[in-house]
Amino acid sequence: MSAAKKMHDEKRQLDEKPMIFGVAFTFGIALIGYLLAQIPGVSMIGQMGCAIILAVIYRQVWGYPVRLKKGIAFSSKILLRLAIILYGLKLNIAVLISEGPVLLWKDMLFIAFSILLMLWLSKYFKGNDKISMLLGVGTGICGAAAIVAIAPIIQSDDDETAISVGIIALVGTLFAIIYTLARPLLPLDPYEYAIWSGFSLHELGHVALAADPAGEGPLAMALLAKLGRVFFLVPLCFIFVWIFSRKDAAQGKKQKLHFPYFLIGFVIMSVIGSFVLGIYIPVSAAVLTGIGTFTTWCLTAAMVGLGLNIHLAEVRRKALKPLYAMLITSVCLSILSYILL
Repeated sequence: MSAAKKMHDEKRQLDEKPMIFGVAFTFGIALIGYLLAQIPGVSMIGQMGCAIILAVIYRQVWGYPVRLKKGIAFSSKILLRLAIILYGLKLNIAVLISEGPVLLWKDMLFIAFSILLMLWLSKYFKGNDKISMLLGVGTGICGAAAIVAIAPIIQSDDDETAISVGIIALVGTLFAIIYTLARPLLPLDPYEYAIWSGFSLHELGHVALAADPAGEGPLAMALLAKLGRVFFLVPLCFIFVWIFSRKDAAQGKKQKLHFPYFLIGFVIMSVIGSFVLGIYIPVSAAVLTGIGTFTTWCLTAAMVGLGLNIHLAEVRRKALKPLYAMLITSVCLSILSYILL
């Protein structure tokens, strides 16, 4: 290392702000995203979608805030894992087991269809394999949460993960809006429409956006269909660990696979939310709402951290072909789930 480079690195370390400043920065952009999401029309994009778009714009205009690197990394890694752990409370295993066996079988089919079609299209278009894999999993299961859970297993770069999260947020929002506009024109009753939304849309927020106009009962069914897909997140992670470990062994590689151990927390919180809270431990709806709000803010701040890693030149180079593949996959998933209602 040259003396000049060493001095530059030392100066940058001295200039680096404490972690709290970077965390506050991500929450600041998250707050602006939240405020933008309150505007009629823009609200369809949602808080997370607005926040990650703002983060991407900031990166292109002002560059990456290197002095805030520690705090941004904390948000994009630690807060992200915390949010996914708390996200487990949304998955009511008891309800799925008692009321959703048929939904679960269809969910398995749609997950497999999304991932396999995405990978085939990526090979056909000669797109980025890891982004395509992440988008396939995100489309099939639960959007950003699935992407960041699978990312360490397939050893994707931060920019590949961030690009995938941004694409899934934007495309999912677009499809939710299209569903909402198409609902009055479709020959489906409110419950059929809601289940279709739960089978085929990308994020829980997208399902809620599309199914809410159908009423409270249909919305509950839509979320049940969607949570069936979330249910398969952990089993799918184990399958990916097995596949990639065998692949590395066959190629003579000895690199260590990084299993997302925070998913154990996700499972624990799912069990607590399903069989403990409200049964053995009294808890008010206000407390659960508060935890849900805190989870959303943590996830939004994490999305900001990921968005700050996106460079549009890299998006053009890496993500256009996977984007085309994802759009085709999403359309095909919508058609297949409609046929199999």
